[in-house]
Amino acid sequence: MTSVSRQFDELIDVRREGSVAWLTLNRPKQYNALSLSLLEALSKDLEQALSDSEIGVIVLAANGPGFCAGHDLKEVQLLVRERNETALRALLDTCNRLMVRIMTAPKPVIACVHSLATAAGCQLVAACDLAVASSEARFATPGVNIGLFCSTPSVPLTRNLPRKFALQMLLTGDTFTAEDARRMALINEITPPETLTERCQELASHIASRSQASIGFGKPLYQIQIDQGLDEAFASATEVMLRNLLDDDAAEGIDAVLGKREPVWPSSNPRP
Repeated sequence: MTSVSRQFDELIDVRREGSVAWLTLNRPKQYNALSLSLLEALSKDLEQALSDSEIGVIVLAANGPGFCAGHDLKEVQLLVRERNETALRALLDTCNRLMVRIMTAPKPVIACVHSLATAAGCQLVAACDLAVASSEARFATPGVNIGLFCSTPSVPLTRNLPRKFALQMLLTGDTFTAEDARRMALINEITPPETLTERCQELASHIASRSQASIGFGKPLYQIQIDQGLDEAFASATEVMLRNLLDDDAAEGIDAVLGKREPVWPSSNPRP
């Protein structure tokens, strides 16, 4: 398909490849540190991609030498010196809302990590549904090294990593390789740097070819049920399954299987 490029904000490079939206952090000189303005820009562009019916999957990437250095320490330093609790809370709340939105959004979000992802940048990777990393990527939650425990990054980390691995990252502040990250289950796969973009596009396109409606039902439910008890989780899943079964995509999928043909998803081909 033809690649369509758009620039919604100078802080985020936005482009579309078929049914995949690429949102690329664009503060390369600052290693894509998450300033308040960058968080707001990314939140805006994420919502635009989520509302676009032609987009099935979103990929988060970054320009420059680093994937994401976490919060902008110069911005944070000023607020700390001013003891500006209100502004600090607003910064953290904005970041938290973005992470929650990524985790609960009806469309899959894939992190395409080419280099260092640290602190809130590592949090961003953990918040994404899937993550593909270059063999040169590195990961860290180094808050303890500067007297600032990575408390908010710990939330998605502990929902992805086994507890002892998550605590190893949080307590030591050490930097971990891509191989370490895969062993810990922070990322799904590793690819050579020169094929990273191609692999992320391939994976995203593969997922986007599936029923968008079924993914829209299932992904939010996954996040809800994972922290529920068994009875409550099955009750939540049953309600979603019922709505999914009565959706047009489910009818088409069942008909296609029984008719031994490829499905044509109504959710991807809406009626005029």
